[in-house]
Amino acid sequence: MTGRVNSKISVRVRHWAPIFKVLSLLWLVLAAFMAVPWLVLLIESDPDAPAFGFSILIVLGAVAFTWLTTQQVEIALKPWQMFVITTLSWVTICGFASLPLALGAPQLSVTNAVFESVSAITTTGSTILSGIENLSDGLKLWRGIMQWLGGIGIIVMGIAILPFLKVGGMRLFHTESSDWSDKVMPRTGGIAKATLSIYCSFTLVAMVSYLLGGMAPLDAIVHGMTSLATGGFANSDASFSAYADMPHLLWLASLFMLMGALPFVLYIRVLRGVHGALWRDQQVQGLLLMLLVVILGLTLWRIWQGTAAFEALTHVTFNVISVVTTTGYASDDYTTWGNMAIVAFFYLTFVGGCSGSTSGGMKIFRFQVAAIMLRNQLRFLVHASGVFASRYNNQPLTDDVTRGVVAFSFFFFLTIAGVALGLSLMGLDIATALSGAATAVSNVGPGLGDTIGPAGNFSSLPDAAKWLLSLAMLMGRLEILTVLVLFTPMFWRK
Repeated sequence: MTGRVNSKISVRVRHWAPIFKVLSLLWLVLAAFMAVPWLVLLIESDPDAPAFGFSILIVLGAVAFTWLTTQQVEIALKPWQMFVITTLSWVTICGFASLPLALGAPQLSVTNAVFESVSAITTTGSTILSGIENLSDGLKLWRGIMQWLGGIGIIVMGIAILPFLKVGGMRLFHTESSDWSDKVMPRTGGIAKATLSIYCSFTLVAMVSYLLGGMAPLDAIVHGMTSLATGGFANSDASFSAYADMPHLLWLASLFMLMGALPFVLYIRVLRGVHGALWRDQQVQGLLLMLLVVILGLTLWRIWQGTAAFEALTHVTFNVISVVTTTGYASDDYTTWGNMAIVAFFYLTFVGGCSGSTSGGMKIFRFQVAAIMLRNQLRFLVHASGVFASRYNNQPLTDDVTRGVVAFSFFFFLTIAGVALGLSLMGLDIATALSGAATAVSNVGPGLGDTIGPAGNFSSLPDAAKWLLSLAMLMGRLEILTVLVLFTPMFWRK
C-alpha cells in the first residue's frame, strides 16, 4: 500500500514539476523588471525603495526554491499542463506584482493591492488609487511596467498559446507558432523575438512622440508603455483629460492605442515583405470600418449638441478608440454627452480589438464569424437543401472554430451576467453592477455612473466586490474557457 501511495505521489510530482519550473522563469523576469523602479527610487533616495527591495527578495526566494527543487526536470509540456500554466502564471504574477503596492507608500490593503495589480497585468486599467500625482516616481513607473508586461503576455497568448489550446475559436488563427512540438520550437522562438522587437520599437516610438509632444519624461515613458499595452493607467487622476488642451497628444495616443489593437503577427509579415498583409486582413478591415462609422456618428451627435467640430472629432475619436481597444483612457466624461452616447459606449465595451493584439473584449473576429453564421442560417431557411461554404480570411470556417466562437460568446455574457448579479447582491446600483461586470470581463477599465465612470474609480466598492471583479478581469483576459476548464472533473481525470 505504501509503495502504491509513493508511486502516485511520484507521478504527480513529475506532472507538476515542469509547470512550476516554467513559472519560476516567469517570476524571475518579473523580479528583473521590478528592479527598474527600485533603482530609480534608490537614486532619488525615496522611502519607497525598501518596499521594492523586499518585494524583489520575496520573488527571488520563490524562484530559488522552485528552481532548486525542479532543476533536474525537463520541460516537455502536454496540453493539460499548458492550461494550468496559462492560468497559474497570471494568478501568481499578479500576486507577486502587488507586493510593492502593499509594502510601499500607499500602504494598500491586500485586497486593494491585488485589485490594482490584477487590473494592471490584465491591462484593464481600473484603479482604486486617488492622488496618483503624489505617488513616488517608482510606483508610477511600476504601474506602467506591469501593464506593459501584461501587454506582451497577451500577444504571446493570442499568437502561440490559445490557438494551440483551441480556446474560443482561436484555432482560426493557428499558425506554425501555435504548434508546441520540438520540430517547430525554433520557429516559434523566432516569431516571439520578432513580436517582442516590434512591441519594444512601437513603445519607444510612443515614448519619444509623447516627450516631443510636451509630456514630462516620466509621463511620456509610462503613457508610452500603457498606450501600446492598451492598458490605460495614467499618472494623473484626470487620466488623459490632463492633456485636453493639447489635442495633438490625444491624436498621438489614439494612433498608438489603435496600433496596439491590431494583430502583431501581421506587423511581422509586413516587415518580411508582405506589404498588404495588414490592410487585406478581414479583422483589420472590420475594426477600422466599425471605428469610422461610430466616430462619425458620435461626432455629428456632439456637433448637434453645440460642440465645436474639431473638438468634437478629437474627443470622440480618442474616447471611442480607447473603449473599443479596451485601453480605458478618458479625455472627457463621456457619460455627460447624453443618453445616446452612454448606451453607445456601453455597447462598445464588449467589442475589443483584433486577435493577437494587446486588447481585450470579445475580439472583432467573433462578431464577424457570428455574422457569417447568421447569413448562412438565413440562406438555409430559404434553401433548405443548399450547401453554403463558410470562409473567413480565405480560410474555411471549420466546426471546431464555430463551436469555439459560440461557446465563448455564451460564457462571455453568462460570466458578465453572473458577476453583475453578484455585485448587485453586494448593494451596488444597477449601472455600477452591470457596467462594472462588463468592463472587468472585457478588460476595458472605466464603467458607467458616478462611482466607477470615467470621472471616478473603484476605491469605494466593498472588498468582496473587488475580489469578484479581480476574478472577472482574469477570466476575461484568459478568454474565460481557459479558466473554466480547470474546474471540470473530466479535465483532471484525463
